[in-house]
Amino acid sequence: MRNYDLQNKWQKLLTPDIVALLTQIHEFKGEQNLFIEANKDTLTQLVEIAKIQSTEASNKIEGIYTSDERLKKLVLDKTMPRTRNEQEIAGYRDVLAMIHENYEYIPLRPTMLLQFHRDLYKFSGKAMGGSYKNSDNIIAETDADGNRFVRFQPVPAWETAEAIDLACQAYDEAVQMGGDPLLLIPMFILDFLCIHPFNDGNGRLSRLLTLLLLYRSGYIVGKYISIEKVIEESKETYYEALQQSSVGWHERENDYVPFVSYLLGVIVAAYREFSSRVQLLITSGMSKPDRIRELIKNTLGKVTKTEILAQCPDISQATVQRTLIDLQQKEEIIKLGGGRYTAYTWNRERD
Repeated sequence: MRNYDLQNKWQKLLTPDIVALLTQIHEFKGEQNLFIEANKDTLTQLVEIAKIQSTEASNKIEGIYTSDERLKKLVLDKTMPRTRNEQEIAGYRDVLAMIHENYEYIPLRPTMLLQFHRDLYKFSGKAMGGSYKNSDNIIAETDADGNRFVRFQPVPAWETAEAIDLACQAYDEAVQMGGDPLLLIPMFILDFLCIHPFNDGNGRLSRLLTLLLLYRSGYIVGKYISIEKVIEESKETYYEALQQSSVGWHERENDYVPFVSYLLGVIVAAYREFSSRVQLLITSGMSKPDRIRELIKNTLGKVTKTEILAQCPDISQATVQRTLIDLQQKEEIIKLGGGRYTAYTWNRERD
């Protein structure tokens, strides 16, 4: 049985690059906490948008889709799931809501992991929901030529329950001994993914556990900015880091640095996005068209209408569309592409 002790490992991860990421996160956290205290009411819409994006992105990574319209209705609990994909999306929605509302009262325990997994599949009626894997599984990959090969062999089924028990205990002990949660969380998540305790749903559950542990440690940026969306947008890097950090895992010779660095980078990106959204909220004294104008002007490169709507949740689609047309007519912005690929950029030739 592998030893899951983290206490003597996390300090070895304090490379200059990782320390720089930790410093940024601590600074962002302080800024975020001050803003949240002063503007709780204005952040409600950010929370709703993050829930939708998180539910969509985490399921999308696993190839689970539905239409944008159906997704929004499912996340807002305004419809019942119709398909197998929608059943799994609804399950994710409920576990995410449970974490958002009750994270302070949910300790990291094997029983909690089993309950989360059960709830992921409560709409599908799958018997496997809430039970560890009943047969050995593999993490496979298909190359460009269509050849499938084993990328990683997780722990066997008979070891799973004890492995999860030990991993949870090791995380708790390391935290109690003063370990930095920002390092311990990705280390635990890597161990969880290497154990691969369930027949299905391991990836989605790992992202839910990431949120839970971050929230419990005081890093709640994921409530306002979707961390799952940042991961989905960088999933190739995610899989590369996971692969690099899992080499030699069974022999306790693996290097946690690639995966820890990746996840810390994701958290930094989420905090930066939060700061960007905050700037827009601070400018709420402007008219809505002026806010849209400032957003485009301050964006280096192009921005889509969808991105504008996401960053200005209180502005209707009709207002955004009218403003874009008006800004084009004034030649303040330039329209790029067409159809679903339409984007806009500030006309810097006029500056």
